[in-house]
Amino acid sequence: MAVYKEEELYSPIKRYYEERGFTVKSEVLHCDLVAVHPERNETVIVEMKKTFNLALLLQGIERLRLHADVVLAVERNRKKSGAVNQRFGDLTELCRMLGLGLMTVTVFKTKAPVIEMLCEPGDPPIRGAKHRKRDRLLMEFRERSGDYNVGGSTGRKLVTAYREKALRCAYVLRERGPSAPKDVAAATGFSRSGQLMRENHYGWFRRLERGKYVLEPQGVDSLAKYEDVLTRWISESSFER
Repeated sequence: MAVYKEEELYSPIKRYYEERGFTVKSEVLHCDLVAVHPERNETVIVEMKKTFNLALLLQGIERLRLHADVVLAVERNRKKSGAVNQRFGDLTELCRMLGLGLMTVTVFKTKAPVIEMLCEPGDPPIRGAKHRKRDRLLMEFRERSGDYNVGGSTGRKLVTAYREKALRCAYVLRERGPSAPKDVAAATGFSRSGQLMRENHYGWFRRLERGKYVLEPQGVDSLAKYEDVLTRWISESSFER
């Protein structure tokens, strides 16, 4: 069941903090909810929105200037699978990185709302650095001979390091005709040329006979399409026809 106004989140959240011994008041100096625990000298500011968005995030950061314990609260709508505000794992990590807390409110037709505290204010990030992906990123960067793509573009085939290697294999086959994988590898300097041609990811290569590969017409077309990608490699390599 979806909420129609963010005010519908207030009562469940107020009850949540009151059950934990807090005194709760709304709209205190423009803060949606302020909860104060009289015994523990603890104060929590809560900002609410129906969905997680940039406005809520900026509001939370602004509230950090008033107090260190700030919680963002949003509805968890079970019917909005795939929506940006349902990527709660990523959103929780973002809040952790910023020192914010994050809670969700799930509203039902026939039972009381359920509140889930995904992270408390000040919780440290839990996702460590992804060293393997970082290494892949750097390897991909190093193995590209130049910058042949346009940042931010979509729907276009990217010139990756793999595509560059495939283009070099295709160039060798075009210039020399049917060739053995070891000869292609020697000409391109890419030791896994044979594996690349066997995989034939782009449909450019065909196994003519055992130990011989030839270039398909779509491979010839690709050489013309990506001619600028090969120019630098041809000039710098010791390739001989």
